[in-house]
Amino acid sequence: MATWIQDEINPGKRGWEEYYRNRWQYDKTVRSTHGNNCTGGCSWMVYVKDGIITWELQAVDYPKLDQSIPPYEPRGCQRGISASWYVYSPVRIKYPYCRGVLLDAWKEARAKHSDPVDAWRSIVENAELHKKIKWSRGKGGFRRFDWDTAAEIIASAHIYTIKKYGPDRIIAFSPIPAMSQISYAAGARYNQLIGGVHLSFYDYYTDLPNAEPEVWGEQTDSCESADWYNTGYCVITGANPNMTRTADCHFVSELRMGGAKLVVCAPDYSQVTKYADNWVPLKPGSDSNFWMGIKHVILKEFFVDRKVPYFEAYTRQFTDLPMLVKIEKGKDGWEQGRFLRACELSEYDGEDNPEWKFTMWDEITNKAVVVNGSMGYRWPKDHHSHGKWNLLLREAKTQKNINPSLTVLDHKEDAIEVNFYEVDKPEKYKRQVPVRYVQTKEGKVAVTTVFDLKVAQCGVARKGLSGDYCRNYDDERGFSPAWQERYTGIGRDTIIQIAREFASNAEVTKGRSMIITGSSYNHWYHSNLLYRTAMDALMLCGCVGRNGGGLQHYVGQEKLAPFDSWGQIAHSLDWYRPPRLMNNPSFWYINTTMFKFDGAITDYHNVPDKNALEFQHTVDYNVRAVRLGWMPCYPQFNKSSIALCEEAQRAGAKSDAEIIDYVVKQLKSGSPELMMQTRTRRRTGPRSVHRRATRPARPRQESLRHVLGT
Repeated sequence: MATWIQDEINPGKRGWEEYYRNRWQYDKTVRSTHGNNCTGGCSWMVYVKDGIITWELQAVDYPKLDQSIPPYEPRGCQRGISASWYVYSPVRIKYPYCRGVLLDAWKEARAKHSDPVDAWRSIVENAELHKKIKWSRGKGGFRRFDWDTAAEIIASAHIYTIKKYGPDRIIAFSPIPAMSQISYAAGARYNQLIGGVHLSFYDYYTDLPNAEPEVWGEQTDSCESADWYNTGYCVITGANPNMTRTADCHFVSELRMGGAKLVVCAPDYSQVTKYADNWVPLKPGSDSNFWMGIKHVILKEFFVDRKVPYFEAYTRQFTDLPMLVKIEKGKDGWEQGRFLRACELSEYDGEDNPEWKFTMWDEITNKAVVVNGSMGYRWPKDHHSHGKWNLLLREAKTQKNINPSLTVLDHKEDAIEVNFYEVDKPEKYKRQVPVRYVQTKEGKVAVTTVFDLKVAQCGVARKGLSGDYCRNYDDERGFSPAWQERYTGIGRDTIIQIAREFASNAEVTKGRSMIITGSSYNHWYHSNLLYRTAMDALMLCGCVGRNGGGLQHYVGQEKLAPFDSWGQIAHSLDWYRPPRLMNNPSFWYINTTMFKFDGAITDYHNVPDKNALEFQHTVDYNVRAVRLGWMPCYPQFNKSSIALCEEAQRAGAKSDAEIIDYVVKQLKSGSPELMMQTRTRRRTGPRSVHRRATRPARPRQESLRHVLGT
């Protein structure tokens, strides 16, 4: 019978198979990972022949974390399995390159000057030649040259800059994800040792979830991805783990095996949506409205209509909801004031840092008391305050247990009508809040809890309180499910359903409701509010700090275990402290003059009444933060720090303390000025900027013009 396929049994005619045998031969395997701007840390077996990488396979020997959790394998992605080709790519840069016009100028200058610093000076102080070099940027013309010449040019430029302008005009930054700890530390250490400045990168790339340090004082301390499997209810919003956490995403697909429900909020039918039990196509940027609607339902049904013991116990101990806030008389009615603090109560006279110690209403002693854990206990001045930087519910002086009121509604002395504002409307709402009266050094003041103010702000009505509260979920005020519809495009019934499921699951599982998010949130102007509204829902339901619960933010986070020891080397702390570090956004905001394209604060925020904010600009807050010492800023002054020290010595200063005293006096008199102030008027900024990064400078046009001078 005829056949289209003929078996070749003659070995002499099967020689072509040898090519494939050779292709997959190897001498050894090496365990490795891919650190080229990825923080997955996946374990790969790299197969090597004659020193050449031949191929890679995912490691399959991960230990089982827990018998109830699926295994880690497969851990790796398509980008990882093709990474070895990058090593041998014909376009990979393996040698230094220099623009031809600069290289020619350097060779000519070097022939005339025995000192390379003098050679560099002759180039940059030649206005015509300097302009010619600058304006060659962006036009190609690179030539390969040698490492020795590259090092000599860089070192000469640094020495010249330090001598003429000061060391803090040398700026560098590098993203850790793009390189190893050793590679990062080598450049960062060198830069710190010569007095240069190192910029942050995480915030510059808008990867930083700024709400986390605002609320928790730390950032992206996210759970190990295997903990996703422990959740009972998961909401993914502002993230697409299939793309950004490819190696971990199988845990999302496996959630239903553990009995969890998955809600995905995304304007498009993203890749992760295919796993969802409920897809919520929010309008882009409306997540805070979504969460405010959910929070309205949670407060009403799980705190007001009935009390959930777990939620109450959690919020009393781990949140600021029981803290007391003063209600103060404004020009148009009662307003929310500041926290009631220890410095205002006579019985706490003598406390150190009393303006940073806050109070709760103790139901046992029936009075306002200062409690452990306030900021004032973080850096105590005397030994009596040590050991109180914790969240134990104890009165700070006696260390006796207290029972703080989450709300003073049940034992209120009065109800005061307070003004509340919604960010989307100029009008105010007047709603009663319950208050107690406290005798302070200034007299009797009305106080209520953060929780009472939050309930009122969200428009949730309570028995015995009148005002502009929502009548029901269909009332389009007070962040209700109906209110959020016009912003999110999502029906109120969906919001009510998700809120009930999210909170009910947390009640039953003791906090195993989780939110997974990512950098999509960060790219909105009010990104911190997107986060904080979601974090509020988690804190109300007792989810933060629980396995299977909490906010999990995944953008470039590293678990750098030896940070303290590595930081000693990377920031040259073994030589001097503190290192010169600065946040990246402020640096570029000032030095690219991007602030000139911004308007006043009120162009972006509703301000209820005319006040100082109306005449403020974002750059004003940057300058104020530097002047008050809240934010490090470099270059520091409008003159070289070396010249400033020499000036102090000529004035008679002999020690470091005397030099510091001289500079402080000069600053008070208005000379020298802070660089950030003068930079807004004329060019006094950085002279040497080094980027070891994978992403372009932003904003590009302003960086080219105002930083690179081209």
